[in-house]
Parts: sequence; C-alpha cells; structure tokens
Amino acid sequence: MNSIVEDRSIIVTEDGSHTIFVPGLDEHYHSVFGAIQESKHVFIREGFDQIDRNEINILEIGFGTGLNALLTCIKSNNESKVVNYTAIEPFPLNKSIWSELNYPDQMDDKDARALFFKIHEAEWGREELISESFELLKIKNTLEELNLDESKYDLVYFDAFSPEVHPSLWSEDNFCKIYKAMKVGGILVTYSSKGSVKRVLRSAGFQVKRLHGPKGKHHIIRACKTVASLQ
Repeated sequence: MNSIVEDRSIIVTEDGSHTIFVPGLDEHYHSVFGAIQESKHVFIREGFDQIDRNEINILEIGFGTGLNALLTCIKSNNESKVVNYTAIEPFPLNKSIWSELNYPDQMDDKDARALFFKIHEAEWGREELISESFELLKIKNTLEELNLDESKYDLVYFDAFSPEVHPSLWSEDNFCKIYKAMKVGGILVTYSSKGSVKRVLRSAGFQVKRLHGPKGKHHIIRACKTVASLQ
C-alpha cells in the first residue's frame, strides 16, 4: 500500500479547498464536493460540537492532510476549550505536498497558516503545544500495531481511507480497540454509513446513529459508547 499511496496529486474541490487524489487507489482524501465543508460537517458539527466539556481528548484515525486537526485547533482556540489531540497516520505527507494545500487561505482566521505549519512540522511521536489550548501528538504507525490507553478519549475522528480501499482497518477488532480506549459517553464520527460499518460498530458495543451527510453524501455515522468496556 505504501508505494501506491506515494503517488499523489492535489486537486480543487467544489468549495475551493484542496484535496489529494491517489491514482493507485482511485481514492480522494476528502469529498470532491468540498474538503472543508465535509470536515466541518462530519467532524466538527457532528463530533466536536457534541462534546460538552472544557477539556477534550481526541483520537484521529487518519491524520492525512491535517485539515481536521487545523479546524479543531481553531475551534478550540475560539471557544477556549483545551484539546489533547492524538493523530495516527502510517503514511505522512511530504512537505512538498502539504505545504501547497490551501486550507489556511480558505479560513477566516489570521493564525490559520501559522497553526497549519506548526501542526505539520510538529515532531512525530512527541507531544507538542500548538497553541495555548491545543496539544498534539502525532503517531506514525498503524492502528493495528498500537496499544491505546483505556477509557481516555472523549471523541474519535475515524477518517481513514474507505472500507472499499482498506477493509481491514474497518474491522470489528479495530473498533473494539477504539471502544475500550473511549470514555463512557464518548462518541465516534465517520463519513462512512455503509451497512457493514454500522454492523461492526454495533458488534463492538457502540450505539449507532445515522445522520444527514454533507453535500454529496446522504448519510454519515455517529456512534456512542454508552456502557463501560467488558474486561
């Protein structure tokens, strides 16, 4: 998979923001109907905005372009919420690609460009303070190979390549691992609403709700951990 993912190109989506296309996978990192509008809808509105706490521990599966991290950082700064953000990404983008992405130019925030560069230039495997309210830990590894702390995360952004492209990542074992790593009352949001995804989430213990999706997508999923993990 690594050699396939290395061949990537930047394209402009409908809302003017960039995404990345991987020809070898026939897959985009974000929706062609709008990268920023998709991320705001799925991960901010249906994820971050649903957590009523002043300090939030977030786990992202699929750091990718860093768009979700940037939007969350700006949101945490504006709302004075402390965010501890852990992002998992086995195949980080080269600076030659991420530095050309236009997300900061599409946002009404004077600090967006500086924050975007700090997020991407943060050292892998080390916690770094990006702003007063946003601490980032980027992990260069696969979910399958990681041991996650139990009952730690309030919110999970599951933003990996699609089940069609990477079905093993969307497995019951992985969602069971994530379930154990979440606090009771924590939520997971993802852009996929496939029946197979809903089934494995339920098998892992989640309560699953189908929600209206962003432009170009009928539905997305929000899944909640309502009871403690079985030992």
